[in-house]
Amino acid sequence: MIQGIHHVSMKCENPDEIKRVKEFYLDVLGLQMRREGSDGFMIDTGNGLIEVFTNGDSEHQKGIIRHIALLTDDVDDVTDRVKAAGYDVFIEPDDRIMDSSPEYPVRVAFCYGPLGEEIEFFCEL
Repeated sequence: MIQGIHHVSMKCENPDEIKRVKEFYLDVLGLQMRREGSDGFMIDTGNGLIEVFTNGDSEHQKGIIRHIALLTDDVDDVTDRVKAAGYDVFIEPDDRIMDSSPEYPVRVAFCYGPLGEEIEFFCEL
């Protein structure tokens, strides 16, 4: 029935936000544009999409979703690129064992994106 998560969605409120979102996701993170239309665009993450609406008309609000987790094979390199681009990394790269059965070793880091969204860079060890 359910085959996976197709996309997550964000809204930009002005041309400056649109520019920052494109620079961050396309230039800094190296993701690819999947499609663009009059009301927004979709960025391909490799196994799902980030849908960005360009018709926002209200103040950004933080909802129930805590963060976007992007899978990578090199958390440290991505984190360095994010810092070099001037973005705030609020949890530095860190190895963790997620308390589960079986145990789940991962390396993670977190940053704030161009709209204030929380982004986790996630690597299975």
